[in-house]
Amino acid sequence: MEYRACELIDYASLKKFDIIAITNHNKPTYNKYLKEYAAERNILLIPGIELTVENKHIVLLNIEEYKDGEVKTISELKKYKGEKSLIIAPHPYFPTFHSLNSKLEEYINLFDAIEYTHFYFKKINFNKKAQRKAEEYNLPLVGVSDAHSLRQIGTTYSLVEAEKNPEAVIKAIKEGKIEVVTEPLPLTPFNLFLSLKHLSSLIFPHRNGEKFNI
Repeated sequence: MEYRACELIDYASLKKFDIIAITNHNKPTYNKYLKEYAAERNILLIPGIELTVENKHIVLLNIEEYKDGEVKTISELKKYKGEKSLIIAPHPYFPTFHSLNSKLEEYINLFDAIEYTHFYFKKINFNKKAQRKAEEYNLPLVGVSDAHSLRQIGTTYSLVEAEKNPEAVIKAIKEGKIEVVTEPLPLTPFNLFLSLKHLSSLIFPHRNGEKFNI
């Protein structure tokens, strides 16, 4: 279900979001035009990307420039770790080849936060183990919409206590000044279809497809 970045920004504005990050797979979706387009709608757009490194997904926020293939190993991602950036472990225990699983703990010192994704049902929730690991290692949870469809936006998101600039938001997240607001997806034919499509994309991601975290 493809849509353009500006459509996402418009929808996020309609849903009263203040801050978003667009995290396409291995392809930054951030430039002056999109930044200004979001700002005109009172939205702060933070640069983001979801990398595939060693066949595992890892999200970087507030990284404006990234060249495809710039890092080959997870340990090399240390070059992006700093006060102004945020390294997130996305869907670490979901049943896909690209989930971190044991590598989350192997590289736990690399990560600044762990993702709590909207993609779950009342009785099927792979976020629970991620939540336990976040508590064990004292890492913040970041609630996101993994928006393969605009309709997926808003069931899970984060409230952050910070001034409205990238550095302040990232600092607040690292300090745990963040609250996940979430509810399970209703068990509808549409959501079941999306679940199969979503899992398929995690196992076999389309390089040029659009994928968004909010």
